[in-house]
Amino acid sequence: MGDAGLVVVAVALAVGLVGIVVPVLPGTVLIAVAALVWAIATGGAAWWFFAAAAVLLAGGQVAMYLLPGRRMTRAGIRRTTLLLGGLLGVVGFFVVPVLGLPLGFVLGVFLGELLGTAAAPDRARRAWRSTVVALKNVGLSVAIEGAAGLVATGVVVAGALSLR
Repeated sequence: MGDAGLVVVAVALAVGLVGIVVPVLPGTVLIAVAALVWAIATGGAAWWFFAAAAVLLAGGQVAMYLLPGRRMTRAGIRRTTLLLGGLLGVVGFFVVPVLGLPLGFVLGVFLGELLGTAAAPDRARRAWRSTVVALKNVGLSVAIEGAAGLVATGVVVAGALSLR
């Protein structure tokens, strides 16, 4: 792969990292595709670097849903509330560009707990507490995906530099 190709891959990796934080772009997918294109163009040992990056990205995707979900369940947030949060997150993604997904999720958690089974005087306090827990876990989810993306990008960059 020539210098121009490496620049294109580097730009795609950088855009992928931005896409992790700004949910308009499919960040993890861009990083994986950039690594795949680089591995195809370079061949040989580049496939090992691609495999390592792909495993890191896949592990990050699993962890970014599993760990925050488990923490929210342990905090007492019901699965139906999390489902409502997920549904409103999807709706929010299409209604409010960029921030709609996390805003819709958090609003769904708040509404789910507010309309939940807790006693009337306790509903608002429980809904607020659950919303704070959800916000922290949305941040954790982004941090997990970001860390996986950064390490995977580092693997691809290290491969590109070592195989040059």
